[in-house]
Amino acid sequence: MYYANIKPRDIANGPGVRVSLFVSGCTRHCKDCFNRETWDFTYGQPFTQETVDYILRELSLPFIRGLTVLGGEPFEPQNQPGVLDLLRQARQACPDKSIWVFSGYTLDGHILAKKLGPWSVTQELLSYVDVLVDGPFIAEEKDLRLRFRGSRNQRLIDLQKTLATGEITLWSDEETEQGGETPCK
Repeated sequence: MYYANIKPRDIANGPGVRVSLFVSGCTRHCKDCFNRETWDFTYGQPFTQETVDYILRELSLPFIRGLTVLGGEPFEPQNQPGVLDLLRQARQACPDKSIWVFSGYTLDGHILAKKLGPWSVTQELLSYVDVLVDGPFIAEEKDLRLRFRGSRNQRLIDLQKTLATGEITLWSDEETEQGGETPCK
């Protein structure tokens, strides 16, 4: 896996100050994508254990609320093993920090339908995600008033509640969101 960028202090892609990883590689090619360069699976730099270690160091800072992974497309089958390794290590090192993942795929239409690579990898990846922002960016649905997403069709899904109940449960920032002020291991 390659990555396009790491933002160690991001306030646009989830609540609070977050560490955000922009993975490279996407076959969706949404019209008016703001990150077209990340469509190329070899854009940027190779994602290595040193990259993971850097992200974990930044994530361990007490004012960092969580980790966000976006792209490109984190759920592309080629990217899932690398994203899974990062999320596994992040959850182990910083269990109280929230993990958000953005995907142009929909949870019910693509991800849970087992259309994106080996299900065992996808399933474990999902087990670490607190909020999934799903759905493609649709220029005609663009709304600048929305928090943490670009178009009205995209959903902020409380993934663990959704997986537990089998019903899509939307995330609400009025609920207590885990993360922040807790040191990592």
